[in-house]
Amino acid sequence: MSTPDPAKSAAATRLQSIDALRGLVMIFMLLDHVRETWLLYVPVGDPVDARTIMPALFFTRITSTLCAPIFVALTGLSAYLYSRRHTLAETSDFLLRRGAFLVLLELTLVNFSWRAELPFHFVFLQVIWAIGLCMIALAGLIHLPGRAILMLGLLIVGEHNLLDGIAFAPDSPMFIPWAILHKRSQIELAGMVVKFNYPVVPWIGVICLGWSAGGWFAGLSSETRMNRLWRAGAVMLVGFVLLRALNIYGDAPWFTVPGDRLRTVMSFLAMTKYPPSLLFLLPTLGTGLILLAVFERANHARVTHWLSVLGSAPMFFYLFHLYLLRLLYLAARAIWGTNHGDVFGFPSLAWVWAFYLAIIVPLYFPTRWFSNIKKARKDIWWLKYL
Repeated sequence: MSTPDPAKSAAATRLQSIDALRGLVMIFMLLDHVRETWLLYVPVGDPVDARTIMPALFFTRITSTLCAPIFVALTGLSAYLYSRRHTLAETSDFLLRRGAFLVLLELTLVNFSWRAELPFHFVFLQVIWAIGLCMIALAGLIHLPGRAILMLGLLIVGEHNLLDGIAFAPDSPMFIPWAILHKRSQIELAGMVVKFNYPVVPWIGVICLGWSAGGWFAGLSSETRMNRLWRAGAVMLVGFVLLRALNIYGDAPWFTVPGDRLRTVMSFLAMTKYPPSLLFLLPTLGTGLILLAVFERANHARVTHWLSVLGSAPMFFYLFHLYLLRLLYLAARAIWGTNHGDVFGFPSLAWVWAFYLAIIVPLYFPTRWFSNIKKARKDIWWLKYL
């Protein structure tokens, strides 16, 4: 009888916990996309504006704030683990090619999924675009010493809000580069409106931190790693509360709403995502670290396995759910017509939640099917991009 290899078993546990966390945040992401599909008629200038937004909608939106930071951090972590099985040159080449692929995907299939119309009138450069650019940047940064990557990540995440006051006029040659790097903006180009929704400088800091955390997953015992994840996550959450209470740096100041404790709490929790502020990243990344420890400890739980299946084919799930939502919306509009101006929508947020809960399980099965194909067909090179 062969003896199980402890190293391989530990590696499987680590990878399952990473996939489970990725799967969980994809489910959170699904909720926000369901809201954007079926509640499009509700005017939302800022979904976390504590003064005006409906509380139920505010907390629905808050649920999805974990998604982008954890996606980007796990991209850096996964890149580090990839580098343990490949040379630095091979890792850099993969990051370049994968990053360019994601940018192309954002410009084509992802943008088409939101409107299902050609030619494009709006181009939204969002999270897939940002991850792609971050991977391209990381392809060069991984040639630096590990400590330098960590210090760069900490410097960017902690200090980038000092750049918030810098702005350029639309006719400035720096306007578009700065929109890509740090200032959320839009331009008109060839009859299209191009929106730079995810300025990439802070996200580069996040992917550097994800890469730097890779050492915990490659050279530590499971118990030591979980202790470090718990402590680091707790420090980030406590740091958020203290820095937010001081109200001096890291995001727009919070405020007290006289006679309305709920909206005061909402103000305290409302963070800037575009670009992600220091105070946006502290609680989201801190929560991510704690969840990663939870999934590693509960690696034999059934829910961990289910979530890891979703997280093992993230790009497939991402594209599949976007196109499914668009097809269902177009079918509903064709059958029942428009009921809120020129769009079809659910009558309330409760309907959004009900639809969201109903669609999670049906999305699991095609993702599991693709994940199994991906594992079985290592000879099909392009599957690893999905």
